Amino acid sequence: MLLAFKLQTLFSQLATFAGVCFVAFFLTTNFIGTIGTQYCNADDTAIYEADDFVKKIKPILADHCFDCHADGADEGGVSFDDLFESKDKELLQKTWHRVLKQVRADLMPPIDELQPSDEQTELLQSWIIRQPLGLDPENLNPGSLTIRRLNRIEYRNTIRALLDVDYNTTMKFPADDTGHGFDNIGDVLSISPLLLEKYFNAANDIVSSVVPTTSKIFPEKKIPGKAFEQDPANAGNVNSRGHLELSYYKAATAKAEFETAITGDYQLNLNLSASEDYVDLVFDLNECEFRFVFDGEELLKRKFVRQNGKGFRYVFDRKLKPGKHTLEVSIKPTTKKEQLRRLRLVLSSVIVRGPMADEHRVKPDGYDRFFPRDTPDEPKAKREYAKELLGDFAKRAYRRPVQKTTLTRLADLAEYTYNLDGETFESGISKGMTAILASPQFVFREEFTLPGDDSKFPLIDEYSLASRLSYFLWSSMPDEELMGLADRGELRKNLDGQLARMMADERFGNFVENFAGQWLQARSVESVPIDSRAVAWRDAQPDPEADKVRDRFIELFRKGSDRTDEEEKEVEEARPLIKKIFRQPKIKLDNDVRRAMRRETEMTVEHIIKDNRSLLELVDSNYTFLNESLAKFYGIAGVNGREMRRYELPDDSVRGGVLTQGTMLVVTSNPNRTSPVKRGLYVLENLLGTPTSAPPPDIPALEEVEESSAKKLSLRESLEIHRKDPNCSSCHNRMDPLGLALENFNAMGRFRTDEYGQRIESKGVLITGEPFKNVTELKKILATKRKTDFYRCLTEKMLTYALGRALEYEDIPTVDDIVIKLESNDGKANELLGGIVKSAAFQRTAKPNLMETTDQDKNK
Repeated sequence: MLLAFKLQTLFSQLATFAGVCFVAFFLTTNFIGTIGTQYCNADDTAIYEADDFVKKIKPILADHCFDCHADGADEGGVSFDDLFESKDKELLQKTWHRVLKQVRADLMPPIDELQPSDEQTELLQSWIIRQPLGLDPENLNPGSLTIRRLNRIEYRNTIRALLDVDYNTTMKFPADDTGHGFDNIGDVLSISPLLLEKYFNAANDIVSSVVPTTSKIFPEKKIPGKAFEQDPANAGNVNSRGHLELSYYKAATAKAEFETAITGDYQLNLNLSASEDYVDLVFDLNECEFRFVFDGEELLKRKFVRQNGKGFRYVFDRKLKPGKHTLEVSIKPTTKKEQLRRLRLVLSSVIVRGPMADEHRVKPDGYDRFFPRDTPDEPKAKREYAKELLGDFAKRAYRRPVQKTTLTRLADLAEYTYNLDGETFESGISKGMTAILASPQFVFREEFTLPGDDSKFPLIDEYSLASRLSYFLWSSMPDEELMGLADRGELRKNLDGQLARMMADERFGNFVENFAGQWLQARSVESVPIDSRAVAWRDAQPDPEADKVRDRFIELFRKGSDRTDEEEKEVEEARPLIKKIFRQPKIKLDNDVRRAMRRETEMTVEHIIKDNRSLLELVDSNYTFLNESLAKFYGIAGVNGREMRRYELPDDSVRGGVLTQGTMLVVTSNPNRTSPVKRGLYVLENLLGTPTSAPPPDIPALEEVEESSAKKLSLRESLEIHRKDPNCSSCHNRMDPLGLALENFNAMGRFRTDEYGQRIESKGVLITGEPFKNVTELKKILATKRKTDFYRCLTEKMLTYALGRALEYEDIPTVDDIVIKLESNDGKANELLGGIVKSAAFQRTAKPNLMETTDQDKNK
C-alpha cells in the first residue's frame, strides 16, 4: 500500500501537467509488480523418508558429502544434519540450489576426493530438481516480472523510432541502475521525483521540436555550417553534426550563397556556439575576433573569449531583391597566449526567413506527416479528427491499442487547448502528444495476458510478446510489421520468421551493443583508466641505476623549497635522465585503439550470432576483427586502413576468442598493472557462471605485499604470498589459475613475455583438475571439457537480459532445456536465441494483470 501511495503521489503530478488524469488507469493495472511465486514439494521432511531418497540419493551423499557436511561438520556453512531436520522452505530451496550448482560445476566434491560416477551425478541432480526444488518440467513456472520502465537507451531508441528525433538521454537523464550485470532489470529501474520531472520536460521538448503548432509559417531556407566553402589552406573542421568549427588560434574564412526569387522583407538568423575541450581546471585566455558579412555588408563584428559552451543567436532584418546573395564568416586570433584547451566557435547554421508577408506563408516542414488531411471546421468533425490523430500516435507509443476512456481524455485535452484564444488545432494535438509521451503507459512496459487463457501460467498477449521481442533484440519499440501481426493474432505462429527478420535488421546492432557491451563489459573499455607509461615501465628491462636516480629525484622533488643548494644542483643534473625515464611510451592506449577494441568484441558477437556459428567461437577461434590501428597495437602486420574487418589468425597466434581481446584484458586491469584476480573473476562470472563470494575484510592489497618484499615480485609471487591466508585460499584457488594464464598480456592488452625482467609463467591447473601450459591450452579446455559450463552461463546471462529479471531456481529447467539443445547442435547461436523466445519464461507469466484483459480487448 505504501508503494502504491508513493506511485500515486508521483503520477498525480503527471495528471496536473498533462491535464488528463491517468492515475486511475495506472493504479488499476499491474504496475507494482510481484515476485515470482515459489513452488516446492518440501512441505516437511517427508522427501527424506521416501524410498528413492533412502535407497538411491542418501548413499551418494554419504559416500561423497557427509565427511565435510554432516555428523557435526559444516564446511562452507552447509550441514546436511540441519538440512534434513529443517522445515524452512526457503532454506531448503536455497541450500539445495547451492548444492546443485556446486555439483554441476564439478566443485563438489573437491577434485582430490572420491568422485561420484556420471550416473550418480545425473541421478543426484535430477532428484534435487524434482524433489527439494519441486520443479515440474511439464508445467514450468515462468516467473513474474516487475513492471519495467524504459531505460535510457530504450527510451532514446523508442523516441527515434516513434518521431525520428534523437533525444540525448545520456545528457538529459540520470544513469540507470544496474542489477545482475544489466541496466534493463525491472527491480532496479526505479523512478524518482527528479526523473519524473525530467520525463515531463523531455516529452515537451521532443514534441515541440518536431510537431508543428500552426498550419502556415513564413518560408525558411537553412544553410548549414557544412555548406560554407573554405580555403583549403585555412579550413575549419566540420563535425559529425554538420556544424562548422572555427579555431580561436588561426585565421579562417568561409563563404556560402543562397538565392531569393521574391522582393520582400527577410530575416537572417545566425546560430553560433562556443565550444572547448575540457582539460582539468586549466583556463585558456586566448581571444578571437568573429565577423559576419552579408552581401559585402558587415553585420556583426565581435570579440570572443572562452565562453564555456554558451550559445549565441543573432537576428538581422533586411529587404532583399531577387537574385543570389552571399554569406561570409571569418575568424581572426587577437592574442598569442599559450594554447591550453581547444577553443572554437561552432557555426551550426544561418536561417533565411521570408518573404515576411502573409500571402507567402507555407506549410511547416513535416506538416503533412502529422496532419495528413485538412482540419475540418465543424466542431464535431474536428474532434473526431483529433481522436483519429491521437489514437494512431498513442497506439504506437503505448505499443498496443488504446482504451476508449484514455482516448476520450486525450481528445478532451486537445479540444480544450485548441479552443483557447491564440491556440490552434495543431497546438492542441501537440499538447495531446506531449501527454502521451509523459504517460506511464509510454514510460513503462505494461503487459497483459492473452484473453481467454485461464491457465495457471497464462500466455502473455501478442502485443506484450511483440514488445518483449523488440526490446530484447532491438532495445526499441515494435515496428509496423510486429504490430500488424499482433493486431491479427498471428505473431506466435510466425515467430521463427520474425526472429530471422529481426536478427537481419540493422537494429539488431542494439542487442549486440547492449547485451555484449554489458555481459563482456565492452562498454567500459573506452573509459577505464590505464596509465600507458606505468604499464610500459613494468614491461621494460630493469635498469637499477635509473631506478636509483628516479627514486632520489622524487625524494628531492617532494622537499620543494626546503632543498639545499647541493640538492638543487642534484635535481637539475637528474632532469635529462628523468625526462627520458618518463617520456611517453611509443605504444599508447589511445581513443582510436579503445574504440577498435570495443568494435572487435561487438563484431565477433554479431558475426557468430548472425551467421549461426558455434557459440564456442566466443571462447576459442582462429579469427578476429581488426583495423590498422588495432593490428599495430597487437603487433600484427598486414592490416591497412581504418575499416574493421575479419582477420584470419595464424596457427601460432595467441589471439582468438574474447579472453584475448583487448576489451577483456583492459577492463580487468588496474590503471598501472594487470590484475589476475579481476581477470580470473571475469572468467568465472562471465564464461563459467561460478562467481566467488565477496572477499573478507582487512585483507592487504597486493601492492602492500610487493612493498614488503626486498625485491620486485611478479604478480604470481605476490599472489602466492597473498593466498597463504586461509580466508583467501578457497576463492583464490579458483580465480588465480585463470587470471595468471592471461598474465602474458599487460594492462593495455599487449602481449609480453617478461615483467620487471622476469620471465612470466602462465601455466596452471584449474580447480576442477585440468592442467594447462598457457592461455591457448586454457581456451581449448574451456571450449571442450568445460563447454557445458559456458553454455549454461551464457544462457543464464542472455535469459536474464531478455526477461529483465534475476533468474531463480524455477528457471533451471528452462536453462537446462536450452543447454541440451546447444550441446546437440554444436552450440549454434540460433538454438540459444530461439530457445529463449520460445520458452515459457518468455511467453508466459505467473500472475495475470489486475485489469481484465477481456475488457481491454472490448475497448480496442
